[in-house]
Amino acid sequence: MPACAKQIGTEPYLFNRALSLFSATHVSYRFAGTEAVHDVSLELESGDIFGLVGSDGAGKSTLLRMAATMLKPAAGKITIDGLDTVSDRGKIKSLIGYMPQRFGLYQDLTVEENIDFFMDIFGIYGAERKARKALYLGFSNLLPFTDRPAGKLSGGMKQKLGLACVLVHEPRLLILDEPTNGVDPVSRQEFWEILGRMREKGMTILVSTAYLDEGERCDRIGLMHRGKLLQTATPAEIRCGFPNLEEAIIAKIMEVDRNLAQRAFNVEKLPQ
Repeated sequence: MPACAKQIGTEPYLFNRALSLFSATHVSYRFAGTEAVHDVSLELESGDIFGLVGSDGAGKSTLLRMAATMLKPAAGKITIDGLDTVSDRGKIKSLIGYMPQRFGLYQDLTVEENIDFFMDIFGIYGAERKARKALYLGFSNLLPFTDRPAGKLSGGMKQKLGLACVLVHEPRLLILDEPTNGVDPVSRQEFWEILGRMREKGMTILVSTAYLDEGERCDRIGLMHRGKLLQTATPAEIRCGFPNLEEAIIAKIMEVDRNLAQRAFNVEKLPQ
């Protein structure tokens, strides 16, 4: 693994940006005979924020769960820093931070007790434990609320606490599944500011989002629909010729569905 520069207590790790960190090659996954992800290939460079966008049921969460070693691909291969997510699963755990849509905070534990629990899991103790707690709760603006039970936090504060808990072991790859879904606009802004700061330090971030304005904050985005990765490009490239990213993505999804219907019914042209 490339060497990391670290300043405990003031800044998170500095990661090597030069290498490709994540690679998915012809990956597929099936649920009860239904192909949720079909032949997806994707590569992420270190230090990028890559956003997955698309319709509900497009396969975004399934792809992220495979990336996080929670599911085994039915076909294809995923590697993180050259390690296979199936055969090297144990080694990969320390390299990734995964925050699912319903992150497992302990509602009866305080903010501080929750983050202590995650540091216990990763064996972070002593001066480093104190420094990281101050750093990531500080990033999340949660230091004034360390004694508050997680169940008494607002939705936005819960998400920021979840992110702080995922960050405490300073993963090289951060995997986030719609982390701001249902969160108020101010908290969404604060959440993405934290991600921006982590990106500046070279952390690689793979995030799915239901908010297309968040897609504009990514270095590249991937458009998924019906289990397939239709396009990967910069936000500017995808919205080229359209007033905004939302209209561009809707148009591309409608075009794919129209083409599918044409092939299924063997018609030359469907009404616009």
